[in-house]
Amino acid sequence: MLNVILVLHSLIAVALIGVVLLQKSEGGALGIGGGGGGFMSIRGTANLLTRTTAGLAAAFFATSITLAIYAGTHRAPSSIVDRPAPATESQPAAPAQPTVPRSQ
Repeated sequence: MLNVILVLHSLIAVALIGVVLLQKSEGGALGIGGGGGGFMSIRGTANLLTRTTAGLAAAFFATSITLAIYAGTHRAPSSIVDRPAPATESQPAAPAQPTVPRSQ
């Protein structure tokens, strides 16, 4: 399920980038951006791209929230208090025997 949402989220992000880049610039301060002549009227294109952008943005937010909820509910506890205590030995270990070379 997570992989499906991640792939869908990625596809929506790429589509949203493409739609935003297709829109005509309204600033024009640098002299770049949108000339005349297109396959649709300017007003029709603006409405279509604006609605498409809004729909993709809503889908992007929905998948983002879904992924955040999924990540928050499917993780192991990270607090030291929540972790189980490590198993300890009931008897202390025997002292190590010193290794002294024997003389002959």
